[in-house]
Amino acid sequence: MPLHADTVVHDSLSWQRPRFSDRQNERHSLIKEGVKKQGVSDPAVLDAMRHVPRHLFIPQQYRQYAYQNRPLPIGHEQTISQPYIVGYMTQLLDVNTGDKVLEIGTGSGYQAAVLSEITPYIYTIEIVEPLGKQAVSRFKKLGYHTIKTKIGDGYKGWPEHAPFDRIILTAAPEHIPQPLLDQLAPNGILIAPVGKTGETQYLTKVTKSADGTITRHKKLPVRFVPMTGKVQKN
Repeated sequence: MPLHADTVVHDSLSWQRPRFSDRQNERHSLIKEGVKKQGVSDPAVLDAMRHVPRHLFIPQQYRQYAYQNRPLPIGHEQTISQPYIVGYMTQLLDVNTGDKVLEIGTGSGYQAAVLSEITPYIYTIEIVEPLGKQAVSRFKKLGYHTIKTKIGDGYKGWPEHAPFDRIILTAAPEHIPQPLLDQLAPNGILIAPVGKTGETQYLTKVTKSADGTITRHKKLPVRFVPMTGKVQKN
């Protein structure tokens, strides 16, 4: 359970963010040595990661490794990403307070929790039902009450809440699903690992201009688990 919660007020926006003292020194050291020194410089991203207790998003048997800069198993052949990659992707996403963000691939919920430190409008979809249910329970227990979670195929996005200012994929499709591009708002940003499993994938930044023009930029070679569901049939 959180030690306490900070209430953030930004213009007319106000929301509570849980705060944790457990393993705080390890957390801060990881962000300094494994994230900031690797090139993530956005103060909002670094601050967000300092506050989210990564060990509470990891199965008990792996918690001793929570503050090492590496991915870890979370069950169901899924992983929690390396902290540096979480920071790098969040920085590329360039989230502003008040932005509406869609995440495809909730996993343990860690990335969503980091994003919820910056804006309260987080929508996250998980196709693996047990992981989705665990994430919902974890958000409730830890105090991340502004995150909205859906269990289902992220290929279709979440049209009821579209458009989204930012979209992030935490599993790799071979091609970015068209429904997600359609649900990205004008002047929006989408970040995704793109490529086939077993081949080089690239972290890709997609921007949509005010007139709807889509631009793609490859940023970094990565290795992610494949996106599953309808995307594998297209």
